[in-house]
Amino acid sequence: MLKTQHETVLIVALCASVFFGSIAGGFTSFLLVEHGWFEGGGTNDVKIEGVSKDTEKAIAGLVEEQDATIAVVKQVTPAVVSIYLEKKYPQYGATQSDVTYEYQRVGGGSGFIVSTDGLIVTNKHVVSDADAKYVVATNDGTEYDATVVAKDVFLDVAFVKIEGTNFPTVKLGDSDGIQTGQTVLAIGNVLSQYQNSVTKGIVSGLNRTIVAGDGYGAQEQIDEAIQTDAPINAGNSGGPLINLYGEVLGVNSAVSTQGESLGFSIPINVVKPLLADVVAHGRIIRPWLGVRYVMINPEIKKKFALSVDKGALVVPESATQQQSVVSGSPAALAGIKPSDIVISVSGIVLDDKTNLSEAINTFDPDQTVKLEILRGTDTVWVDVTLKELDPSLF
Repeated sequence: MLKTQHETVLIVALCASVFFGSIAGGFTSFLLVEHGWFEGGGTNDVKIEGVSKDTEKAIAGLVEEQDATIAVVKQVTPAVVSIYLEKKYPQYGATQSDVTYEYQRVGGGSGFIVSTDGLIVTNKHVVSDADAKYVVATNDGTEYDATVVAKDVFLDVAFVKIEGTNFPTVKLGDSDGIQTGQTVLAIGNVLSQYQNSVTKGIVSGLNRTIVAGDGYGAQEQIDEAIQTDAPINAGNSGGPLINLYGEVLGVNSAVSTQGESLGFSIPINVVKPLLADVVAHGRIIRPWLGVRYVMINPEIKKKFALSVDKGALVVPESATQQQSVVSGSPAALAGIKPSDIVISVSGIVLDDKTNLSEAINTFDPDQTVKLEILRGTDTVWVDVTLKELDPSLF
């Protein structure tokens, strides 16, 4: 478990249904009908005795949103899947030598289908065990053996494939247009038992940077995360966060263990370029510079006695105990040194809004970028030809 800067412990949502919401909604409708408060028969024609027109409109709006929610859930859930992790365990017979091995389900998460031939988006931590077998269950209960196609090095995103045709798919939205306060729904395989459970809430924050752990040492940093109070539970990992138009806005990834109704999703616009790579090339393609760095803030400035307030410090090897400039990397070939401070990348200034990785990721492998570097008291300009990142290095 890890704490964020705000002392919030987060866990990845690997592994409350709407039961109480359904009971409450049904009970309210029963009271309205029992007491004759509704006139007219349809949800679009709400008239209530003894209340103002504004109240009637407000209630009609709630009923309309409820109808929209139901319609959207029906639209999206066929494309939401459960992903189960299975591992081999020994089964002993009458003697110790009489041993067979059988697969048992030991965990699970969620995902959503993005192409009719069975390509699925999920979280990397859902499919991180290289020794496990993965099984995907679709909404109709059909199960498929799954292949892990690609896992991103930096983001908690992975792509899984099942074999078949004409699978239902989700519609990807525009996460850059998200508004704080807008209604969202989370769909997933809660507790790895309750497939396609739906929770509802609002977007309660944007552009959060969090560090999440699974409680067993694995950690992921999520930048630009969408914060929501739609309950995200164990097993929701990899499922979609959608709006009332049925568009996917994010990939549900983490939940707080300390604060109530604190869930976090990876924006779908961050995932789209990775999806495009997988569709076109069968893998995720990222440019590689090859340095270990830390972004400068007041604490880092003081710790390393720096003269500037922003930029990316190539960490001194005495501090990292590793190569801060990886041998054979584009950075090493270009002559970048430990303790260099990268100020900008081809005109992109590095500051509290844009880190070095984000700047590099705006370019392609084999492109040459110009780094503005502060080396001691001198400013130098270095041309670096980026390479494609080799995931085996991580």
